[in-house]
Amino acid sequence: MSYVLAIDQGTTSTRAIVFDAAMGIAATAQEEFTQHFPESGWVEHDPAEIWATTVGTCRAAIETAGLAPAQIAAIGITNQRETTLVWDRKTGQPIHNAIVWQDRRTAGLCAELRAAGHDATITARTGLLADPYFSATKLKWLLDEVEGARARAEAGELLFGTVDTWLIWKLTGGAAHVTDATNAARTMLYDIHKGRWSRTICDLFDIPHRMLPEVRDCAADFGTTRPDLFGRALPILGVAGDQQAATVGQACFRPGMLKSTYGTGCFALMNTGPTPVASKTHLLTTIAYQLDGTPTYALEGSIFIAGAVVQWLRDGLGIIREAGETQPLAEAADPSQAVTLVPAFTGLGAPYWNAECRGAVFGLTRASGPEELARAALESVGYQTRDLLEAMQADWQAEGARPTLRVDGGMTASDWTMQFLSDIIGAPVDRPEVLETTALGAAWLAGQRAGVYPDMQGFADGWRVERTFTPSMPEAMRRQKYAAWGRAVDATLRYRASA
Repeated sequence: MSYVLAIDQGTTSTRAIVFDAAMGIAATAQEEFTQHFPESGWVEHDPAEIWATTVGTCRAAIETAGLAPAQIAAIGITNQRETTLVWDRKTGQPIHNAIVWQDRRTAGLCAELRAAGHDATITARTGLLADPYFSATKLKWLLDEVEGARARAEAGELLFGTVDTWLIWKLTGGAAHVTDATNAARTMLYDIHKGRWSRTICDLFDIPHRMLPEVRDCAADFGTTRPDLFGRALPILGVAGDQQAATVGQACFRPGMLKSTYGTGCFALMNTGPTPVASKTHLLTTIAYQLDGTPTYALEGSIFIAGAVVQWLRDGLGIIREAGETQPLAEAADPSQAVTLVPAFTGLGAPYWNAECRGAVFGLTRASGPEELARAALESVGYQTRDLLEAMQADWQAEGARPTLRVDGGMTASDWTMQFLSDIIGAPVDRPEVLETTALGAAWLAGQRAGVYPDMQGFADGWRVERTFTPSMPEAMRRQKYAAWGRAVDATLRYRASA
């Protein structure tokens, strides 16, 4: 029993990864699933498809690894956060598609909450902002808009959960309705200071308390799987939301340590230790992980468009066929052209939190072409990351040089992008040997609980860097380029397509 199965349930696909006793990858299986867009700004997933891809990839990964079920010590789960599901307690039938974290249908409700002065109450208790991003307004929408849902919820017939809770409920055959502290902290219903669901916030959204799952540590007993799923009952011993799992997987266990994950968007977290730091720069205060009943807190900044800007170059403009083509284009760009792209395709995230602005390109000349646009697209990720780190530094008020940034995610494969990132933030960037840090974090949580993997210090000692990128850009150029980015963002925020 020296293997751990990690379930990495993401926004566009589900993956299962088997880790061996040395926390190396023994096998991987991945399956994409359908994105549903019923109206502009609405994003949904079919809960049945999430479940089917989870079981299918788990079985495929176990088979590929050539393992017997008895060799698997535990399961760890990491998941897309904030995505909201409601289902029947007895039948397990969802009342509606899952409403995805990207969904903006409750923007009007959030504006009403802010106008009524509730934003301060929400932030004080949950560390979050009144934004459609989080689960609470999605849950309220389901109860208000699905016929009969509120009455059924008040009668105790319906259960709420984020994706981790849904998967655990299904894996255990309905025996466990639970979540972990990191996922709870992203619902906008959880008091991160008191470590419990907030009656005040639940009453504000008219959420019946009996719908909510029990909250446990990230490394805990979350139940055992049905024996028929994988050949024997397997214990689920680790759970964390994807960005928190990546923080664990990057071994960011000391206050001040930073990680940034580059997928569709970008999510940067800074460990702030046992004390939550209230942000004055519009970052989120959240739980990084919780072990032995004690939460460790973090500041988090979210960028909506990171890898998605490369997808735009491919699918929107058609100037590349695959992501790997951006690096040679950027390297061939004319250095005398100062083209700046602000990829506010769905608004700007932290620290601006402006959902209404839209993308813009500045500095175009007649000679500007695919090379300059590719460079500007890759540079935009570095600029946005610096925005987050500047905000974190202001909130954290740490003295001395900016700490090394640990990175993961698909975009980190681009050496050019990582070098520019290091140059523009003026700090080293570490790319780890194991890039599957999200799944690794979930696996370590489960594996150390099962006694297969080392403790926190042992895990941190074993963390290895594949390459360190160090700043080489002259300071004057760094200031000049970042100032130009600031002017571009200001202009983008001011622009309105209609009066």
